[in-house]
Amino acid sequence: MKIIKIGAIWCSGCLVMNSVISKVKKNYSIDMIEYDLDMDEEEVLPYHPGDVLPVFIIMNEEEEVSRFVGEYSYDEFVRKLKEVGVIHEENS
Repeated sequence: MKIIKIGAIWCSGCLVMNSVISKVKKNYSIDMIEYDLDMDEEEVLPYHPGDVLPVFIIMNEEEEVSRFVGEYSYDEFVRKLKEVGVIHEENS
C-alpha cells in the first residue's frame, strides 16, 4: 500500500503534519508520494482532494481504500495507518 499526501505550502495543518510524517518515516517503512495542491495540479486533480488539507489517501494498487483529512498527532496517525494495514508492528 502507498500513501498519497496532498498539501500546500500555505497550509498550516500541512506544516504540522510534516513533523509527524518525518517521525513516522523514521520509525516505519512506508511508501508515500507527496503532492502540492498548487504546483502539482494535474497529478492532484484525479484524487479530488476537497477543501481541507492535508489529505492522506491510502491506495492499494490503484484503488483508494481510505482517506484521512486534517491534522493528527503522531500516535493518532500511526493508529489510523495500522487500522487500514499500511503499517504493521513488524515494519517498525
